[in-house]
Amino acid sequence: MRDYREEFESRVAFIRDLLQSTGASGVVFGNSGGKDSALVGILCKAACENTLGVIMPCASRRNYGQDADDGRALAEQFGIECRVVDLTAVRAAEMAELEKVTALNDMAITNLAPRLRMTTLYAIAAAENRLVAGTGNRSEAYMGYFTKWGDGASDFNPISDLTATEVFAFLEYLGAPRAIIDKAPSAGLFDGQTDEAEMGVTYKAIDDYLLTGAVSEADKAVIDRYHRRSEHKRRPITTYR
Repeated sequence: MRDYREEFESRVAFIRDLLQSTGASGVVFGNSGGKDSALVGILCKAACENTLGVIMPCASRRNYGQDADDGRALAEQFGIECRVVDLTAVRAAEMAELEKVTALNDMAITNLAPRLRMTTLYAIAAAENRLVAGTGNRSEAYMGYFTKWGDGASDFNPISDLTATEVFAFLEYLGAPRAIIDKAPSAGLFDGQTDEAEMGVTYKAIDDYLLTGAVSEADKAVIDRYHRRSEHKRRPITTYR
């Protein structure tokens, strides 16, 4: 049986050691109201009192409603400082300038929000001597289900080895807000979006494949396609020589 108490303490120690070795005085993370960010926030707060979660609505109505409410519930329950930076107008201004020089497609538009959010987190981190905590899990990394230089960027990530299913179980152990545990995983990039519907495969299928190799042929085809097409996201920057 998994020892979540020992694992919790080990991850907290990892964060404390990192803060001490870097001389950073705090942590900042994107408080999206989702499962991954909730676990990261809980771990970081246990490791460092000076932990800040930033709610960053960006165009989607869900960002202002359910996701923001869940982010605030997490912050209240675990005593995490919470700030809100509304990026909707910033996104609109960026799009307006870009449209003067290029024709934006759906992918270009969708990736704006994650990159604006990471810009925001790094600006706060630089201003306040904080480290940016990443919130991506192992399942998302394998599928390439993240934005390069957006939610895929961070100074450290305390949950990158955990599958989505393992994140859910960890949150159950920690008693995270029920609304966060129960809602369908979503990047919240546009209204009605859910991770599993967009990918065309469930996290359970992805995680079974990663942990046991057991998967249907149909699900394996989807998973392999996502993994192959996203290989560039997991590689170091290509440099001369």
